[in-house]
Amino acid sequence: MSTGGRPRVLVMHPILDPGPAILAEAAEVMAYPADRPLDEASIRRAAEGCVGIVSQLMDPIRDTVLSTPGLRCVSNVAVGFDNIDIAAATARKVMVTNTPGVLDDATADFAFTLLMAAARRVAEADAFTRAGHFHGWAIDMMLGQDVFGATLGIIGIGRIGRGVAHRAKGFNMRVLYYDPQPLPREAEEQLGATRVDLNRLIAESDFISVHVPLTQETLHLITTPQFNAMKRNAILVNTSRGAVVDEAALVEALNAKKLAGAGLDVYEREPAVHPHLIPMPNVVLAPHIASATVRTRSEMSAMAARNMATAVRGGRPPNLVNPEVKR
Repeated sequence: MSTGGRPRVLVMHPILDPGPAILAEAAEVMAYPADRPLDEASIRRAAEGCVGIVSQLMDPIRDTVLSTPGLRCVSNVAVGFDNIDIAAATARKVMVTNTPGVLDDATADFAFTLLMAAARRVAEADAFTRAGHFHGWAIDMMLGQDVFGATLGIIGIGRIGRGVAHRAKGFNMRVLYYDPQPLPREAEEQLGATRVDLNRLIAESDFISVHVPLTQETLHLITTPQFNAMKRNAILVNTSRGAVVDEAALVEALNAKKLAGAGLDVYEREPAVHPHLIPMPNVVLAPHIASATVRTRSEMSAMAARNMATAVRGGRPPNLVNPEVKR
């Protein structure tokens, strides 16, 4: 039972300060039992009697969960929301919120980190040195790819994609971008970015950085034909969602030397990583940490908590994914 008639909110996973305090001011907070699986039926049982769910990207929030009586809001602690059935939420009059904006710089930084690490073989060099194989300087040791002056292709020129383009200016890179929605002319000029179709971007880029949400249209956007068209020295970076890239096709392309390497922070079947990627020295693998700075994750937690607190109090949260919901 709720305490003193206060509304209940289910928090699927711990969030960072000051998020918990913000939630506690607005509602009775219920923690999802750590020993329960993350499946829809279990989440539905835990959500009974709750007006809100604070979810994260690993939580499947589909119609089974969204049909919970009295549920008003799902607050996702992420900018992406492909783990939530938005159409079902809208039909059920459940508001869905996300955390846009606060993670843009951290994610753009990390995309460029992966680009640099893959280009200059940093992970491979680290393992080489730790294993005791460094016996002195050699002119042909660990040769990598030049970043300064290279061509960068950005797939998806939203806030994070623009952030990556901005960072590329410091490396005097030629920037191409593909996006159904063109940037305003002044933004293109400021970033030094040229809009092209996907085929041209794939064919001309030395580095390709992916920044699109996962939708039916972007599922396996990068697959065998795209890998076949890449430069042999190309490096693919993905910090968006794993399934935008066909992981099996990536493995085949890397084995066939259709591209030089990859930097990945996301995976098609997270947390599983394609087993053939793991031993590849030319692939930098990270555990979905592009937004993982203390400041960024704290601000994401606070934003998600404020979104939920607003909904619990009867308001319309500022970061509403489905604004057509009328409550």
